[in-house]
Amino acid sequence: MNQTRDLAGHLSSQHIGKTVTLNGWVDVVRDHGQLIFIHVRDHTGIVQVVVDQDNPNYAQSKQLRSEYVIGVTGPVVARESAAKNLDMVTGSIEVQVATLIVFNESKTPPFVISEKESQPVDEDIRLQHRYLDLRRPAMQDRLIQRHRIIKVVRDYFDQHDFIEVETPLLTRSTPEGARDYLVPSRVHSNSFYALPQSPQLFKQLLMMSGMGRYMQIARCFRDEDLRPNRQPEFTQLDFEASFIDESFIMNLINPLMQDLFKASNLPFTEPIRTLTYADAMAQYGSDKPDLRFGLEFVDLNPVFAQTQYKIFRSILDNGGCIKGIRLPKQSSKLSKSRLQDHYAKTVVPKLGGKGMTWLRVTENKLESSVLQFFSAAEQTDLQTAMGAKSDDVIMIIADTDPQAVHAILGNLRLQVARDLDLINTDQVIGCWITEFPLFESRNGQLNLLHHPFTQPTSDITQLTTESEYLGITARAYDLVINGEEIGGGSIRIHDAALQRKVFDIAGLSDAEIQEKFGFFIQALHYGTPPHGGMAIGLDRLVAMLCQTDSIRDVIAFPKNRMAVCPLTKAPASVHMDQLNELNIQLRG
Repeated sequence: MNQTRDLAGHLSSQHIGKTVTLNGWVDVVRDHGQLIFIHVRDHTGIVQVVVDQDNPNYAQSKQLRSEYVIGVTGPVVARESAAKNLDMVTGSIEVQVATLIVFNESKTPPFVISEKESQPVDEDIRLQHRYLDLRRPAMQDRLIQRHRIIKVVRDYFDQHDFIEVETPLLTRSTPEGARDYLVPSRVHSNSFYALPQSPQLFKQLLMMSGMGRYMQIARCFRDEDLRPNRQPEFTQLDFEASFIDESFIMNLINPLMQDLFKASNLPFTEPIRTLTYADAMAQYGSDKPDLRFGLEFVDLNPVFAQTQYKIFRSILDNGGCIKGIRLPKQSSKLSKSRLQDHYAKTVVPKLGGKGMTWLRVTENKLESSVLQFFSAAEQTDLQTAMGAKSDDVIMIIADTDPQAVHAILGNLRLQVARDLDLINTDQVIGCWITEFPLFESRNGQLNLLHHPFTQPTSDITQLTTESEYLGITARAYDLVINGEEIGGGSIRIHDAALQRKVFDIAGLSDAEIQEKFGFFIQALHYGTPPHGGMAIGLDRLVAMLCQTDSIRDVIAFPKNRMAVCPLTKAPASVHMDQLNELNIQLRG
């Protein structure tokens, strides 16, 4: 085989008159009788080669089919003006075939691979034949872009003195919020390794070792309940540094994100800003708010503080909350029946609400079926508080539970924005969410909102009651872009007594602490520096940079939505001899 090879996508008018050698796949064949046109595809692109009826390779060319693997040698020539294809990078040239070799034939693929003739294909069929799916230029472009993004990330962290260190994939099972994937040990009977949910403990141990700054493109595993855009194995950018605070993390990551999105022609519309968790929930009803459109919440408790409207009066008297959003210039698009029958009676109950109050502004006057229950002063104050103008719509949610108001109105805000096409998809807007609660009350029990290694913002050693604990915030932070959580982290606990206290509040007994974290608690006693870090979901980030909705489109061999690999049929049963070696007996 000729070792000199030219790449299809690299050919241009500069090659006219030169003889080139191409190796690749037949994308499409067009037989025009006296002329045969063949599009040859490799990982760089597609170029057209041509064979006329006087060419000794003509007969063989007529036998070619899509996905045959061929080699072609011949001169590059300019296409005639009328034959140029401006949709192809190489559309101004073609290669005249001098020699043709068929390296391998191909069965008819189960779906069309050429994007010139592409059509929708069921995802499981694509994943079952992933090696064919990955031949498509769009898929190859995404994997190439993923490679380049990771290279930029590695170079960036190297420039900032971070050292990449690989942490174990076979480790101890520790509670980190999701179920572990367990790996039985043959040598140590009845014992198990766990695949890491994250390198959390090891990267903190690296800080204790004096490493200073660590990073890793880390493989992680979580046996979570199935969700559309999650994978049981995934990749994250993981990093940790000593003697730093939250501002160090943000100042490190902000320029990186700006550069990555700019390189993908998706520049940030405005600087990445910071919102506290409390403000995010109060203004958007979400700890991952989409800031590409307005519709911020307006607190209407002051407007209705003296109201005689029975529903609102009862809610306020019971410590409730009334909040609204304004839809600018949407009244003409939202009929009374759509507001009442669709949103108030159908959408809001599905979101968990008991109802919705709506008003429209016509010629600067409010219109609503409940307007009769509002005093003239309340109508004026409502319009002023909402900043409502002619043709606007106001939606109000009220409930005795303020958290319910935030959750319902937050989801309603998103649905209305999608329904009315209010989201500017050309924008990229990011924010940091900070000061999360350290604890939450779930099913009557106190639980950690994040993992147990997150440092509180204030001293918790003297606290005793649930209400005191629920008032404590954490030195935790999430990076959110266009309503998607891209990553999160925290400043860590570096004091052994405080770490033990958090484990205790989380419900771990002394015996459990010693069994699961004894080595870690011991390490904290040997001069642990203040430190913190973060993990960024690379699959999710790359999908966003590639402008695809699914992370499966940027992973070479993903699992499907049922956590199954259609290609290899994993997970699968194993031979009984293997189970016997591991002392495992299957139930049933």
